[in-house]
Amino acid sequence: MNIVTACGMLLMLAATLPLRAADAVVVLDGNARTREARTANAAPTYPAPKFGDTSGWGRNIQRTMRLLATSTPQKRNTVRILFYGQSITEQPWWQAVAADLRARFPHANLVIENRALGGYASQMLVKTSETDLYPFYPDLLIFRDQGAHDKYEDIIRRVRERTVAEILLQNDHVCSVAEFSEETDPAKLWPPNAKYWGAFWNHNWLPTLARRYAAEYCDQRSLWKRYLTENALQPAQLLCDGAHLNAHGDFLMAECAKAYLRYDPRLGRAAMEDCVRTYAVGRDVAWREGRLRLAFAGNRVDLIVKPGAAPPAAVRIDGRRPSEFCELYGFTRAQAKPGGKWPPIAPLKSEQRLQVEDWAMEVVQDRQDAKQFHFALRGSKTGPDGEGQSHRRFVSRSGRIVIEPEDWNVDFAMMLAQVKPPPDRFTVTWSVLPYFLDEFVSPGVKDATVETTVTLAQGLAGAKHVLEIAGSEETPIAAVRVYHPPGMERDH
Repeated sequence: MNIVTACGMLLMLAATLPLRAADAVVVLDGNARTREARTANAAPTYPAPKFGDTSGWGRNIQRTMRLLATSTPQKRNTVRILFYGQSITEQPWWQAVAADLRARFPHANLVIENRALGGYASQMLVKTSETDLYPFYPDLLIFRDQGAHDKYEDIIRRVRERTVAEILLQNDHVCSVAEFSEETDPAKLWPPNAKYWGAFWNHNWLPTLARRYAAEYCDQRSLWKRYLTENALQPAQLLCDGAHLNAHGDFLMAECAKAYLRYDPRLGRAAMEDCVRTYAVGRDVAWREGRLRLAFAGNRVDLIVKPGAAPPAAVRIDGRRPSEFCELYGFTRAQAKPGGKWPPIAPLKSEQRLQVEDWAMEVVQDRQDAKQFHFALRGSKTGPDGEGQSHRRFVSRSGRIVIEPEDWNVDFAMMLAQVKPPPDRFTVTWSVLPYFLDEFVSPGVKDATVETTVTLAQGLAGAKHVLEIAGSEETPIAAVRVYHPPGMERDH
């Protein structure tokens, strides 16, 4: 077993430890000595962290922060934020961060989701990112995970290839006294070694990725050490089980993240500003003979809608209906019943163009080998689409569903969902979603202060395309917005 696999397995196992509520709320006095709050109404208070000079923090997330900071009652910018990772990301600290953003930027139209999966190290999360992360297409990704370092990089690289998201990378908090004396010189932490995996991960690998992919690096590990030292605290006093956070730990992790979420025009223009371009109708692009035509480079194109109504307008990209592009369809996360949010199969693939429909798979445990399964597949439009076995590559009769043997994960998913014992029969369901429109129909401008947008295509392969809309000057389109991920392959 290689180092990556061994360390990844250990980290995945650690991430599955059950969370438990803190036995009592911890309150700290001015001398940073702990005492238990015995009354239900006692509010927790903790020493505020001293971050020192933060003038350079937030440099790589200034597009997101500008959209937040420049929102007004008359122009409420929409900002999409995704929290993603493992069980630590599921803990309450993320809600404190979300609440802080809403309080500081009350005029922004914030869309915030947390799609974290407890127990899913990077070698698992790289699979679920296909349904959870890239299709969400956030403006800002707040990300923390552990596991195999190469799979972690795969996730970040694909964010750069498929979205224009800015990224806030969080490293690990402190869980033991031994971590205070860990090696921090990146040059001494290569190649990766199981003996100093935590030091390698936090002081070599993650900072390297942050520089490589222009991500904002939240070095909460260093901040955690400083906070514990300044307040005469032990790591265990911020934890509930040796790894997960108690209320005090949630407070500190939220404060660390919030400190990086700052807008400062002195930091200069954000790199992602150049990845999003808006073409105003009548200025940058114009109707001619009933056609709005735009040559663009990118993988996503939106329309900004203005008040008014008109007949449906046909949409073509490269002379084709968007529904004809295989890459503009996506799967939802597969889920089992009985089961939980953890998918027993991920990712799902296809060899033929999908159609918008629901899928169901009836799964039966093999009588001779409890780790293998037989299944029958049916699509709501496709109908019966074949039978297969989990230990063999499966291609459905229509070619719309492909499952690799290594993408089955029933035992782990059922364990995390606390389905005990694992069922010998269960159903897996998922849906196919369209990331396109073949015609534009105005949804109506319901709130003039919030920009109304309609996505015509998201996930286009290749960079260069031609958009054509058949309508008229009465068609209520104010502008066309194009997204070009920085890591996207460019046409030559």
